[in-house]
Amino acid sequence: MSRWIRGPLPRLGLRARLLALGVLGLVVGFAFGGALLLGALGWTLQRSVDEEALRTADAVALLTAEDALPDPLPVAGGQLRVQVVDAQGRIRAASIDADRLVPMLGPDELRPGQRQRLVVDGRRAGMPGPVRVVTVPAGTPQEPRTVLVAKSLTDVRHSLHVVRNLLLVGFPLLVAGLGVVAWRVVGATLRPVEQLRSGAAEITGRAGAERLPVPAGQDEIHRLAVTLNDMLDRLAASRDRQRAFVADAAHELRSPLTNMRTELEVARRLGDDTDWPAVADDLLADTERLSRLVDDLLLLARLDEQDARPSPVGPVELGELLRTVAARYPSPPLRLTPPDAPRWVEGDAGELRRVLVNLVDNALRHAYTGVELAVSGPDGAYHLVTVTDDGPGIPAADRERVFARFTRLDDARARDAGGAGLGLAIVRELVRRAGGTVELADATPGAAAPGLRATVRLPALAEPEPE
Repeated sequence: MSRWIRGPLPRLGLRARLLALGVLGLVVGFAFGGALLLGALGWTLQRSVDEEALRTADAVALLTAEDALPDPLPVAGGQLRVQVVDAQGRIRAASIDADRLVPMLGPDELRPGQRQRLVVDGRRAGMPGPVRVVTVPAGTPQEPRTVLVAKSLTDVRHSLHVVRNLLLVGFPLLVAGLGVVAWRVVGATLRPVEQLRSGAAEITGRAGAERLPVPAGQDEIHRLAVTLNDMLDRLAASRDRQRAFVADAAHELRSPLTNMRTELEVARRLGDDTDWPAVADDLLADTERLSRLVDDLLLLARLDEQDARPSPVGPVELGELLRTVAARYPSPPLRLTPPDAPRWVEGDAGELRRVLVNLVDNALRHAYTGVELAVSGPDGAYHLVTVTDDGPGIPAADRERVFARFTRLDDARARDAGGAGLGLAIVRELVRRAGGTVELADATPGAAAPGLRATVRLPALAEPEPE
């Protein structure tokens, strides 16, 4: 059977496999149940025969003890044969239809003084088929007797035979009926799965709504369809982001390339009148912008490929990190407010430096007079790093949107020299990898130029032990 299950069964369809397994279970279950039923019925009928024979034997034994045996012995019904034999095996009394010369049990089968239950050939008792013979001790110690009572097992065998035939005839019909019901039920159960398969086959990956049919029943298949649709929504959103990213990246890369090509074409037309040092400076500026854009795109691509945040490199002291970043800029316009005590966080020093550089560059492009870089807090289990400018600020409705890639606003923070709309997107990804968050808020709420304060929350770390 194990070879059959491993062999032909996997070549069947799921519906047929489920039905085959169900029918196999029914066959095994009914076979076991039928055998159990026949055994229980046979045991019950045999017990009934024994009880009737023992009651008769006990009644005859009581008459024997009172020395009041009638001749012939009275027996209720014609299915019993009764004999009373002495210690020498001679018949002392018998029922009207019992043999008065030959005992139903031979001397080698009798156990004087013991109750016995035996099945013998019915010819010994003058009855057809096998008979059940019980023995009960009787008489007195001086004159021991044994009462033998035989009852035919023909009715028992006939009853078992009828039940067995009914099971043999009814069992296949019952299995066939249950198989038909199971086939319909399994088909109805798998119909939503087939609908899901058909819906999945129709999904092409092109733009547009791509949804799987959701069955009405609140069952496992319904939940599977909902989960798959959620997955399709996430994949569609990811695909849309990738398409937008590719389109925006192509547009940003084309702008400096177009500028470079235009400058070279103009320089070639002017010939000897071309100011080649000025052309070289313009080309170098476009090349630097193109290089920064490519570096940002590569960094975002690398961050997208990493499914989980890697283990932090090691402890980083924020005061030293801020001084390193501030050394890149003149003072003013950048003002540094170092922390009053060492503030330790765990992370990649290079990535955290990139976060602060991007925030400071963004703030310096839009500040009127200057930018302040400081560490505040701690705020619970976090240290706060703030970058504050006094520029026009960002409306509250746009503060989340500016973290999207290639996002520029239409106000004073619109396209400017060197900006591609990737700086804040990189900041959010790197801060998330460090286990922190970044938020934007007004520096001076209610003012005409409220400015902007970028707050980076980084998990605090206890001061490391000196080595």
